[in-house]
Amino acid sequence: MDFRAALIEETKAFGDVIHGADPTTPVPTCPGWTMNQLFKHVGRGNRWAAQIVAERRAEPLDPREVRDGKPPEDPDAAIGWLNGSAQAVIDAVDRVGSDARVWTFIAPKPAGFWIRRRLHEATVHRADAALAVGADYELSPELAADGISEWIELMVSQADVHSPPVERGVALHLHATDDGLGPTGEWTITNDEDGLNWSHDHGKGDAAVRGKATDLLLAIVRRRTAEEAGLEVFGDRSVLDLWLERTPF
Repeated sequence: MDFRAALIEETKAFGDVIHGADPTTPVPTCPGWTMNQLFKHVGRGNRWAAQIVAERRAEPLDPREVRDGKPPEDPDAAIGWLNGSAQAVIDAVDRVGSDARVWTFIAPKPAGFWIRRRLHEATVHRADAALAVGADYELSPELAADGISEWIELMVSQADVHSPPVERGVALHLHATDDGLGPTGEWTITNDEDGLNWSHDHGKGDAAVRGKATDLLLAIVRRRTAEEAGLEVFGDRSVLDLWLERTPF
């Protein structure tokens, strides 16, 4: 997957939803936020990540210190600011090299990490915007599936060992029904003697969740309940509920 092209495309699609909406519209999936706040969050977040990469930072950047962190007042110019923020991430990575180690909220990672992270930030926040105004929302199965993989990677890497999202000896299995995904459309999360892990292996979980990749993504990032997303849940539903409860971002 071309993460660079996808970041540009998803950011533009997010901006298209925002541009056609009242900026004061509440965003129910981001309680307390308006469309304008969501817009600023994505654009400033891109520039925050770009500056971390450009400066090869080993420590986090205070969001108040982000250069050009506020959009112009003019709506059209603001969209240009948003789209430029995505390009800024790509340009920063290209300047330092995708393998250069920089700060991330997990641990130091190759700079290219931020392109994929900001891409999926855009896909999920585009869902927030679309749901707020009742617009259609869809992703390619490949992009949605990668969003699921990236989310699971983040959640597993940050899990609290004392209150893991999957209990010891338990497995949670997700299965995307879209054609053509192959192994990348399956995810098995386990907690065994090696700790919390995940793989694309096909396996029987204590709970299994089945549906289209886009619907699975919206459910695991808590933008839709399993029922709202039209997913099938098999086995012990409490396994899924615990995962959702213990994987806030």
